[in-house]
Amino acid sequence: MRRHRQSGRSINGIVLLDKPLGLTSNQSLQTAKRIFKARKAGHTGSLDKQASGLLPLCFGEATKFSGYLLNADKRYRARIRLGITTSTGDAEGEIIKMVAADNITDKRVVEVLESFVGRIEQVPPMHSAIKHNGQRLYKLAHQGMVVERNPRPVTIHSIAYLGRVESDIEIDISCSKGTYIRRLAEDVGNTLGCGGSVSALRRTGAGPYSAENMVDLDTLARLSERGELSSVLMPLESAVESLPAVRLSSDSAYYLTQGQAVMVPHAPTNGYVRIFLKGSSFIGIGVVLDDGRVAPKRLVRL
Repeated sequence: MRRHRQSGRSINGIVLLDKPLGLTSNQSLQTAKRIFKARKAGHTGSLDKQASGLLPLCFGEATKFSGYLLNADKRYRARIRLGITTSTGDAEGEIIKMVAADNITDKRVVEVLESFVGRIEQVPPMHSAIKHNGQRLYKLAHQGMVVERNPRPVTIHSIAYLGRVESDIEIDISCSKGTYIRRLAEDVGNTLGCGGSVSALRRTGAGPYSAENMVDLDTLARLSERGELSSVLMPLESAVESLPAVRLSSDSAYYLTQGQAVMVPHAPTNGYVRIFLKGSSFIGIGVVLDDGRVAPKRLVRL
């Protein structure tokens, strides 16, 4: 039986999309994929529909490294509305509790925020994509069901208090993968004794990427009309730029691409490495074996 061949152009690289409010991450991905007329693309971890900001999109061979971005640290700018508890933890849900928060001082807010820095336990919200007995929690939540969820460890690297307008406090958060900002908002509000929910959320960092190089869907459409889409494609290796680099001779590169481990002078003694052909061509990533050889892990085909 002949395998169905995907239609579209072969595009390889990473686009730092500024996801708009009101679209899901997948809707944003599919729109960008159509603009590029790309054969293969994927995103690197969902942003809520009511959140905006940095959503790295991987095209073609870059999808081989999407897992590294999915597992990377993230950064957010968030507004937490103190005194308002909702069914979803954000402004999209129904208000289920209202408590006056006028008497809470900035000093007390800072004290509570600082208490969440470090390794903490979070109970995933019902409105999340985690599975319970094979079903997504948000699907169960839409059916009015609430199931027990085990707490999960996450790390809050830093929280900066940026200011306050009435009952809304604004914060800048750097955190590990899997951190739910909606849950953090609820926990901060509960610790303050008034409850809380996210009123606005924007992702400003993901792994090695920051907001400075983001591009929105309208800009992508204009660049497409001018034939300039390649100008916003980040190189494949940018997804794993934190890994040390090694360079191979053409002979070593040949054996590596055949699946064999090779000796690399001056290579690190352990861990993962970025692999380049002598010169500048990125080949992929490898892992250093106990005997010092570098074995292929994820190789690109360009």
